[in-house]
Amino acid sequence: KGKMKDVNRFLSLGTYAIAGVSRDPKKFGQVMFRDLRKKGMDVVPVNPSAEMIDGVKCYSTVSDLPEDIRGVIFMTPKNETLSVARETIGHGIKDLWIQQGAETKETIAELEKEEINLIHNQCILMFWKPDGIHSFHRFLKKIFGGLPG
Repeated sequence: KGKMKDVNRFLSLGTYAIAGVSRDPKKFGQVMFRDLRKKGMDVVPVNPSAEMIDGVKCYSTVSDLPEDIRGVIFMTPKNETLSVARETIGHGIKDLWIQQGAETKETIAELEKEEINLIHNQCILMFWKPDGIHSFHRFLKKIFGGLPG
């Protein structure tokens, strides 16, 4: 499930990509991308069918990412997450954050066999400078359990 030290390691990487950012500004993937950028995250989008998203150069695959990208956040469709994650690992990126809704049990079981820092079942917005509703969710999780130990 990911311990707090794994989360902290991920949050300290400095440069990120989000795989599966939608071209639709109303979809959660793009809302999340804009929100993280607004809060100072150095993050680029990955989407095979977009050249720019919210004014930022978009990469068509994780293999195209520049070498300075250290971590990838997954917003990919469930049935694509495992192959994109394998491609990410093959590209030399070992820190993967699979957003809720992008994972299947099978995907997580496969990825747990890899020598990587894998975080899942957590929302990045609750950990990257949480505000408003996300800090409230985090507060509730702290009280009722569910935050990584």
